[in-house]
Amino acid sequence: MTKQTTIINGFNNNTTTTPPHVVIVPLMAQGHIIPMLDMARLLAERGVLVTFITTPVNASRIKPIIARMHESNLHINFIELPFPCAEAGLPLGCENCDLLPSKDLVVNFFDAIRLFDHSIEQRLKDLVPRPTCMINDMSNPWAANVARSLNIRRLVFHGPSCIYIYCSYVCQQHKIYETVTDEFEEISVPGLADNDDDVVGQSFKVCKLHAPGWFNAPGFEKLRDEILHAEETTDGVVMNTFHDVEPMFVEAYKKVIGKDVWTVGPLCLYDKDDFCARIERGNKAAVDPEKLFGWLESMEERSVLYVSFGSLTRMNVGQILEIGSGLEASGVPLLWVIKDVEKSPEVEEWLKGFEQRMSLRSFVINGWAPQAAILSHKSVGGFVSHCGWNSTLEAVSNGVPMITWPQFADQFLNGRLVVELLRIGIAIGVKKPAFYYGKDEIPVKKDDVERAVRSLMGDGEEAEERRIRAIEIKKKAIKAMEEGGSSYENITRLVEYIKHEPGKDVQGTQV
Repeated sequence: MTKQTTIINGFNNNTTTTPPHVVIVPLMAQGHIIPMLDMARLLAERGVLVTFITTPVNASRIKPIIARMHESNLHINFIELPFPCAEAGLPLGCENCDLLPSKDLVVNFFDAIRLFDHSIEQRLKDLVPRPTCMINDMSNPWAANVARSLNIRRLVFHGPSCIYIYCSYVCQQHKIYETVTDEFEEISVPGLADNDDDVVGQSFKVCKLHAPGWFNAPGFEKLRDEILHAEETTDGVVMNTFHDVEPMFVEAYKKVIGKDVWTVGPLCLYDKDDFCARIERGNKAAVDPEKLFGWLESMEERSVLYVSFGSLTRMNVGQILEIGSGLEASGVPLLWVIKDVEKSPEVEEWLKGFEQRMSLRSFVINGWAPQAAILSHKSVGGFVSHCGWNSTLEAVSNGVPMITWPQFADQFLNGRLVVELLRIGIAIGVKKPAFYYGKDEIPVKKDDVERAVRSLMGDGEEAEERRIRAIEIKKKAIKAMEEGGSSYENITRLVEYIKHEPGKDVQGTQV
């Protein structure tokens, strides 16, 4: 039987020079897929042939983006692999973290992803030209075995912030978590006090509850150890951040990891001048863009508060009503995103009255919102966020101050970066991750929301200083991605690394 080969987007073996070919393996979660897709497009524009691994459901979410890539003749090939739902005990079609009907199925979800290894290896063997490098999400440590089998170099992609990655890495490395009995006990993070650019003084302290590390929960011990081993054995690290937003942690991480580290963000600025692409980014919007942006155009500049908590956070009924009551009492125009899974008869009934009372001063989106486009609009002047790193970078890149309401994982440290180090945000005041609260518990009350919104969106001196700092950081983010900027130059070095043949030295030093 003849072995089947896949010739990627017109590339074949008739040329004397094999083009650099990188395989990108994201975690099947929106917050991980989106930046790696941005990276894929950016690398393809620099002449790299890209193969992007996905599944049918996830591919359907980004159909418009795939179509635009083909129209632009970007050399990106999408391989859709069947997601082994049944084998892992998942409902059919449950191919993304945000589709899990219960948090009890998270372990099953990662079991399903692990089953990708053999099918990916077989598909990659048949590609022409052969891949020269693989970039895998940190949460896909099994990709190390695939790269080893194919004898190609492998880089780890970190989607979270460097403040979180560094703190997690050194706390695991020094086994700090093993000695902590009080999850609120503040611990000095090793390796920061000696940095010349330490902007927070002689130490930076975290507690285990806010810096839990990678998969430090029952049932994830094996995955956690595999992730740590995969990072230790990788050839280098790619990070969606930029030097000026967290310099202390980037420099400290470079020292401790002892490998090439390419900071290439904010990747959300890849298509900052393409309005249609920003609307399509991540998923199909659950609202008519013309209606949405027509409403935004009718608002005064920097007057609108945008409220959204990402794709995974789910607020209970009582919390939604407290949020809405606080927003209404603040008197600020607002754009509020409520997920379909958060809707209930009680919420829907309450929203009818809310929208009537708020009249033209509010816009509610039920489902996926084109966040990157919203945050870039001139009328948006504030953002109530869960502090996911993509959302944080999107706010930073558009000069939008934030109210931080972290939920889990890296979000508490991202919130501290925004409030304490960048000083462009206000903390809503939550002290524990969302899953520490009871099912019907309400950690944030109406008065908390109203107070924070009035402070962020007000005319006082502190509010104005936050806005000025936010614009300054926006300028730094844009500069990083422009020609000559730190991230632009790191992308150039990353492309050169992907191009070079294994065994030959290449300048991979980062900016």
